[in-house]
Amino acid sequence: MALEQLCDVVQRCQAIKDEGFSPEDYDLFFTAGRTCIEQGNSAQVLSILVDETNKNIVRCMGWNLLGPIVQILLKKEDRNLHHCHAILTHLLEVCSPKELLVGLLEQMEEADTGSITETVNLLLKPLQTVLLRMGMKKASSVGMALSTLLSQVARLPVPVTKEEEEEDACGLCHCCTALLQFVKPFVEEIKEGVKDNNRISKDNELRVELLKFCMKSLSNPLLEVQLKDPDTLLKSPLRDFATEILIILSSIGESLPDLLSRNVLKRREVPGFLEEEVRYPKESLACLSHLLFVDHIAVDIFPAVLSPIFVLQCNMEYTDLLLSRTEESRLQKGLALYEKSLIRVEDNSLPVDLLELKTFFSVPQNLVKVMTLCPDQTLRTKSLKVFQLSIDKFNTEAKYKFFKGMLKTSHHAGVEGYIIKNIKNQIDFSLKPCNGNDWFLGKHLLPLLRLVLCFPHGPETDLLQNLDRIMESLNLLRYLLIRDKEWENETGIWTELYKIEDSYLKPLRTGLNMSKAHYEAELKSVKENKKISSKDTKASVCTVTVDNEKLPNMTPEMQIQVLQSAVFTFDLIESVLTRIEEIIETKERPLS
Repeated sequence: MALEQLCDVVQRCQAIKDEGFSPEDYDLFFTAGRTCIEQGNSAQVLSILVDETNKNIVRCMGWNLLGPIVQILLKKEDRNLHHCHAILTHLLEVCSPKELLVGLLEQMEEADTGSITETVNLLLKPLQTVLLRMGMKKASSVGMALSTLLSQVARLPVPVTKEEEEEDACGLCHCCTALLQFVKPFVEEIKEGVKDNNRISKDNELRVELLKFCMKSLSNPLLEVQLKDPDTLLKSPLRDFATEILIILSSIGESLPDLLSRNVLKRREVPGFLEEEVRYPKESLACLSHLLFVDHIAVDIFPAVLSPIFVLQCNMEYTDLLLSRTEESRLQKGLALYEKSLIRVEDNSLPVDLLELKTFFSVPQNLVKVMTLCPDQTLRTKSLKVFQLSIDKFNTEAKYKFFKGMLKTSHHAGVEGYIIKNIKNQIDFSLKPCNGNDWFLGKHLLPLLRLVLCFPHGPETDLLQNLDRIMESLNLLRYLLIRDKEWENETGIWTELYKIEDSYLKPLRTGLNMSKAHYEAELKSVKENKKISSKDTKASVCTVTVDNEKLPNMTPEMQIQVLQSAVFTFDLIESVLTRIEEIIETKERPLS
């Protein structure tokens, strides 16, 4: 029945000249042709299509059969598969390239996640054939095809382990390798243009589409991938894909050093129809930088002539972008890029002027967020290591300014405590012979000490919440009083001591006595209540409020443990505070 309908519509259309077919003709041809193919009559359909008499009909309407043909080929079950392949080949030769492109891309877009790899594998070669038929006017079509393909490939899960990449169960590695073969003739066309003219216009449309392909590949999948070291995985399709993307960039006239330094050199005047932020997305450039400096991809085409400080400056914006995200893969890459950029810089060499740049303020702030908020212990530990590494690279004046800025903006007792510990180390270094400087001794040090030894909320300050800062501050003050003799007063601490006593030590002592008395009374009360209720068969519970937030109900035993821990903490603070008071009292006591 369907075959008869197809023969009828074809016979009727043979008498129609040019492209004067009606919508009804298109519908009948498609419906009958699809049914024939689905019913296994592909051989008969093929004989109708290859008949020279029907060439005009096939040229105009044949592309409509792409859908049913592709579905049969994807199933790989039909006994007439070779006839379907022959039909597809004939359609690619006869039909309009533009209509074929639309039809093939529709099939690509309709692929579900489970069939993306098979669809890519089936359609890449036909797509390439169609695009090459378009001659010099294919640029926008190449761009449309690449965009569709990458959007589909981006849906595939990224292999995490070496074994997953080797197995490639979801097909991402295969698709990436196939994409490289797909773009090869278009890259070669640009290279030939460069060879013939020694250069190519930045706004050559095909070049721009290939650039967009590279940039999109960098942002996804490559930014999502943790590439394996060659020692771990000798043959890595994803590493090969990353390498080829960088080679393509270089082949189409993009200088890798220029790409890296775009943000530093502020190149905003880009001629052409594409704005710079669209042409060079920051996420893509961040991935490019990671590939170059962390994965060491394409090092043979990247000249090692840039100074370490300049490279660091270039990478700060990319580091900032990666560390501002919450995905662990982004944080991991941001930390690795920052670390590799810092390692190449000599210790104590970064000048204070760099702190005027926005990224040299925002990157430490993002590091603090990772250190304090990231749920992954490994990343928190790594971020602290990189944070210290960044401090070590600043010169003395820059360290001083950095410490002041962090004390004013971090708003986290643990981070502030860590900064104060670093301040102590710098003072200790400065007090040693031949190490004296203007920043961690004398008049410049005192404003920094005032930031350290302050009690903004007076006796009402939450001592438990601010424990790390308080302990490091007390340890620093004790160190200064012991290390810096009163008659030398290199740090100026003895001149400032009376102010420190009034603004810091006395409020701390008051707050400590109040807190300790309160917690000891609470502890005593809970213990007594526990004795009274010990005969009760039902375990009693109570509610504890910390920092105005109610915690889950706690048994008396749990509450006793919490209160005892708090009292122990107060004893710890008091031991250091008492030692400082003793030192001051000894110094102030008149000689008998």
